[in-house]
Amino acid sequence: MSAVHLVQQAIAGLERIPYSLIALAARLFPAVIFWQSGQTKLDGWRISENAVFLFREEYRLPLIDPVLAAHLAALGEHLLPILLALGLASRFAALGLLGMTAVIQVFVYPDAWPTHGVWAVALLLVIARGPGRIALDALIAARAEQ
Repeated sequence: MSAVHLVQQAIAGLERIPYSLIALAARLFPAVIFWQSGQTKLDGWRISENAVFLFREEYRLPLIDPVLAAHLAALGEHLLPILLALGLASRFAALGLLGMTAVIQVFVYPDAWPTHGVWAVALLLVIARGPGRIALDALIAARAEQ
């Protein structure tokens, strides 16, 4: 058996990895990252003073009040990951988190582009190709076709 044939067999085996499993991972891992970040912004059911302090002193986003920014970030970091993990409105949830990633990259941590790039790739996969079959979106679409 030639080396070329072995490589072709290996590639054929790798191509059998179901997209739905890849999409599930692309949804879950960024969702967990953003959920955990959102949790750091809370003190019980309220936005923590530390979160407001960070938005005021460290993040310093242009054109938005730090208190409003902290509230919006906490809301987005809780709602969008839930939707993404469930596979509900997946493309829009991923688009929202991609927007948050872009803001973080440009205005907050510009040197963290390798990390943000990995997040962006996972989110772009979901945006471009969809959430896969292991998603509420797929269940809703199947029911709509009946």
